Amino acid sequence: MDLSDQLKNLFPDHEESAVPEQEESNVWLQDDPLLCKFEKRKGKVNTVIAGYSGATSDFKILAKELKTMLGVGGSFKKDEIIIQGDYRDRIMEFLKDKGFKVKRVGG
Repeated sequence: MDLSDQLKNLFPDHEESAVPEQEESNVWLQDDPLLCKFEKRKGKVNTVIAGYSGATSDFKILAKELKTMLGVGGSFKKDEIIIQGDYRDRIMEFLKDKGFKVKRVGG
């Protein structure tokens, strides 16, 4: 007996209503491309993403998604996402899939 059968037993008068599934749509309004840079800071290799012109909270959510997808550390400082390690190619693919324009800066 699954959950829907149990609910039908508890609430026999209830009629199921068809609820349309909502597609997750992130519409990113970005005029200029995001800049994906490779930098060394304190001897460590970092990937820096800059140039976002939207809300700071959306950029922080994007930073969290990137860090989770890559399984690495990073931070959000001064309107830049700093990811530990050189992941420019994977980050650029991820951002293009999200609908961003991305420009590679440096090497």
